Amino acid sequence: MSKLERKLIPTPEGQVELFVEGKGPRIVLLPSLARGASDFDEIAPMIAAAGFRVLRPQPRGIGASTGPTEGITLIDLAADVVAAIEADCAPEKPEALFVVGHAFGNWVARVLAHHWPSMTRSVGLLAAIIGSTISPELLISVNVVSDNSKPDADRLFYLQRDFFAPGHDASLWLSGWHTEVSQFQLAATNATADSSWTEVGKNLPVLYVAPEFDKIAPVPEEDFLRDRVGHLTTLEIIYGAGHALLPEKVSEAAAVLVSFAKSIMRGEADQPKSA
Repeated sequence: MSKLERKLIPTPEGQVELFVEGKGPRIVLLPSLARGASDFDEIAPMIAAAGFRVLRPQPRGIGASTGPTEGITLIDLAADVVAAIEADCAPEKPEALFVVGHAFGNWVARVLAHHWPSMTRSVGLLAAIIGSTISPELLISVNVVSDNSKPDADRLFYLQRDFFAPGHDASLWLSGWHTEVSQFQLAATNATADSSWTEVGKNLPVLYVAPEFDKIAPVPEEDFLRDRVGHLTTLEIIYGAGHALLPEKVSEAAAVLVSFAKSIMRGEADQPKSA
């Protein structure tokens, strides 16, 4: 098993806590709304073992990552990730092979690829809302689940209903939420006026990983997906998983990400493939 490194990367208005493991082309993993880099504790070593250097920047407001939380947009959150990539690459050319975002993290990944197109060769979207908004009904679920002041029974109800596949233990995700982070991340999303970043698949290869039982981001039709994200988008479905995905089907998720990353290295991902 590769050694886990922890770095503190200074930014103009704070710092990014970065976890790194493995050697090889860089794959960046960005967590879901209000959740931290620990969500990737199990999958990151699997990806590193396949010959990659895995970067996990902690979102601002979690762990030792700091920065303004008011008056910001998704561009500011993506800039934190850019700083982490640049610092880890120095003095090499700053570039990741693959920037992967889970749920909310997919928005940060797409914004990064849109505004810093030379910073990554491809993008991965896990359990991703295709547009840039959450429906009011599901926003209620997200707000309850991410609010640590709510009764565990209420949070567990929504976790089981909307985040996990039938028969899976949703209590695994009762911990790990950062309520204040949820609030400013959603505010940053709403403050990001230009939505052209959602169509990043027009210019870069994109892997869209859809959990079979995702209630928040249901499995899309391929034509709809490519129309909204871009024609260079490949759809892969992970069966038996819900929106949480990582605590449910981690080996399957790792295999899909590694396979796509290797296809990028071989130059084979410029044309989309069906699931």
